[in-house]
Amino acid sequence: MLTVTESAQEYLASLLEKQAVEGMAVRIFVTQPGTPYAETCLAYCRPEEVIPTDEVTEYSLFRLYVEPNSLPYLEEAMVDYAKDRMGGQLTIKAPNAKMPKVGPDSPLEDQINYILYSEINPGLASHGGEVSLVRIEDQSEGKVAILRFGGGCQGCSAVDLTLKEGVEKTLVEKVAGLAAVRDVTDHSVKENAYYQ
Repeated sequence: MLTVTESAQEYLASLLEKQAVEGMAVRIFVTQPGTPYAETCLAYCRPEEVIPTDEVTEYSLFRLYVEPNSLPYLEEAMVDYAKDRMGGQLTIKAPNAKMPKVGPDSPLEDQINYILYSEINPGLASHGGEVSLVRIEDQSEGKVAILRFGGGCQGCSAVDLTLKEGVEKTLVEKVAGLAAVRDVTDHSVKENAYYQ
């Protein structure tokens, strides 16, 4: 699930050795998990800060605690330490922090959000835009994702093309059971529009 490379283990152990607290460990967690603002964090964990529900991993040099709510967002995460001329850098890569990994058996809402955050929004971000799921409705043609655009996409003159040729095409192709998408954005607000 979560990988801590050997070099990262050695580096973290060296940091723990410098602490004057017996039994100091490391905690990993995700703040605001499942949102575009998610951040993966490492922190010292004193013995009195241990939570009984934490997931515990014993490494040869230290103990790692994982917050239970963060577990699905840390799937496939990697903590690594790369030495360089300036000393080195500890990196945390958590590809599922903003949205937990989903599969064909995941709820429709989770599948749609995963594709929006991992595939569609990174492209829209180059224009200062974003799109989010408002709700899913049952309509005559089947399940319809109701979306709202923001940032540079709100009021953009190219939003219809983006919606039909980009967002809808991708979502309908990748999410089984989704028939269409609808936009409920108020596009009369054009202050931040990418194309006027």
